[in-house]
Amino acid sequence: RRGLVEPPVNDYRVQAERGDAAVLTRPLGGAAGAPAVRALPAPWVLSQRATGGGRAERLHPRGAQRVARQRLAAAGVVLQALLRNPLATPFTLGVSAGASLGAMLVITFGLPLTLAGIPAVPLASFVGALAAVGVVYGLATMRRQGLSTNVLLLAGVTLNSLFSAIILFVQYLADFTQSFQAIRWVMGNLDVSSYQPLLWALPMLLVAAGAFAGLPRALNLLTLGTDSAAARGIDVLRTQRLAFVSASLATGAAVALGGPIGFIGIIVPHLVRLLIGADHRFVLPASACLGATFLVVCDTAARTLLSPMELPVGVITAMLGGPFFLWLLVTRGGGPR
Repeated sequence: RRGLVEPPVNDYRVQAERGDAAVLTRPLGGAAGAPAVRALPAPWVLSQRATGGGRAERLHPRGAQRVARQRLAAAGVVLQALLRNPLATPFTLGVSAGASLGAMLVITFGLPLTLAGIPAVPLASFVGALAAVGVVYGLATMRRQGLSTNVLLLAGVTLNSLFSAIILFVQYLADFTQSFQAIRWVMGNLDVSSYQPLLWALPMLLVAAGAFAGLPRALNLLTLGTDSAAARGIDVLRTQRLAFVSASLATGAAVALGGPIGFIGIIVPHLVRLLIGADHRFVLPASACLGATFLVVCDTAARTLLSPMELPVGVITAMLGGPFFLWLLVTRGGGPR
């Protein structure tokens, strides 16, 4: 076992396995190898520099995680313009469900899936996201008449339901420990043990960011309708493909880092539109920046509301996003803008 740290604090021992978890144990009645009396959340380990109070220090790059996850807000902007539906989110098209299914299979069955040192769960999650993207895109282009946004939306919703059913079946087959790990992953978190998962996700995020940078003008025209966009010189099919692939790539990479964090892609874009208008030249970069800020606020709330217990940040975003979604449904009706 790696990373054995024994700070001289009240005979406590902290044993961390590759930074993924830490179990705090204490000898009871002087017996060695006593059972664990408390499990610390994964993002906490005791540093060798801990002083007499046994202060825990965060060794995880949460800030970088927030930057990576803000792509969900930008992906929400792109998909809402692509589908011409203000209620569309990065998870509408089944990408998140596919990523969750891939992670569930590895957590439950321990599939030996590794590549270039990438941990199995993030890798399987990203593979599941790519599989979902491939299925949805194939269905949307099956009639060879371009990219049908209606079929895209219906295929995504259907695939989302199918993957969710399979996830429930896999959880039924899992034991208690596996079920607990899977549920915590699905709740979404910002905790990673090192920068390695962020580094392998970085190329996908950069590709998506580059695609987003070239889309604002086309998205402005696409929201008026495909005919209007084509009349103004926009290659509609190319724009639709680029928007769908880039948004799905950003969503898959972000979800693979630590589970789905919902409603960022619907709350943040609408807040930005309320503040600065609907021009995608400003909405896209502003949503990316506000998405990171929104995650900081939610992460802070998750760490302090029930302190010392830490809530998964996905719980906070869902509690905020549910009422916000209903408000949008009542005020805008979910129709095309």
